[in-house]
Amino acid sequence: MFAKKVLISGVLFLAAVSNLFAAKVTALKTTIAEEAFQMEVVVEVLKKMGHEVKISNDMDYEIAYQTLANNAKSDEVFFIASSWDPLHNGKIENIGKDKIAKFSEYISNCAQGYLIDKKTAEKYNIKYFNDLKDPKIAKLFDTNGNGKADLTGCNAGWGCEKVVEHQLDAYGLRDTVEHNQGQYSALIADTIATYKTGKPILYYTWTPYWVSGKLVPGKDTVFLQVTHSANPNTDSTKLSNGADYGFNVNSQKIVANTGVKKYKDIAKLFDIIKLSVNDVSGQNMLMASGQNKEKDIKRHAKLWIQKNQTKIDGWIKEAKAAK
Repeated sequence: MFAKKVLISGVLFLAAVSNLFAAKVTALKTTIAEEAFQMEVVVEVLKKMGHEVKISNDMDYEIAYQTLANNAKSDEVFFIASSWDPLHNGKIENIGKDKIAKFSEYISNCAQGYLIDKKTAEKYNIKYFNDLKDPKIAKLFDTNGNGKADLTGCNAGWGCEKVVEHQLDAYGLRDTVEHNQGQYSALIADTIATYKTGKPILYYTWTPYWVSGKLVPGKDTVFLQVTHSANPNTDSTKLSNGADYGFNVNSQKIVANTGVKKYKDIAKLFDIIKLSVNDVSGQNMLMASGQNKEKDIKRHAKLWIQKNQTKIDGWIKEAKAAK
């Protein structure tokens, strides 16, 4: 009887050892549907590494970051795959950087800024966001008859909202520009419809996102610069070539609760995994064309992994070797 118990215990012990470093992981899903693809890629790779992964319901950034902080010392791992750096740095600092682990660039070269249609830009020689301080210029983009330019802007709570609101004050545009907020996807759809009628448009957008596939910068639209940097997240937004679009070129990074450090392989993966901004934009275009269900996005992620299997295998091998 004793030997049998020992044998059973031995089997159980070996089973326990085999799962000793498997983690329970929760991917925190943002309310921006077009950020689900990059999250799903990380989820699939974690599963291949043997970890148990579930996905949360949609949540605002503030709630997601607070969830990381609340679980700072948890034995479970919680992560966001689309933390915008430096756009979201203020959110992290407000909560406490000691409670959140930030990793290297996951998606690099994420541009953002204000754009207008190219036809209007060339006709009226509009180059700067500050040009909208002129009531005559601003009125060109008035869609509701109140005399102000209508800017298709950011959802409440988004990092870009803080920047837009700050810049409307910094550039003295409160009297001539109206920041239209609501559900961005609906607002930008109206903006695209307005463009198709031949009327002037003014909007904020970012990459990777499908909008720049519909309104192509340089062909259909142009980015507006600013005359000087005025961004609440950084002292300067000027690029190395001297251009200044008012926003830093961001990276999307993976951030997690500090408890992730207990799992060396996961922490290493979060630091080395990479995704091309063009791949994300391409996937976002698929969503814009109707492939926007959860099952579609999961399929897109799995197809991307299949096409990049050699890379994935290399990342997994390096992650598992982490000490």
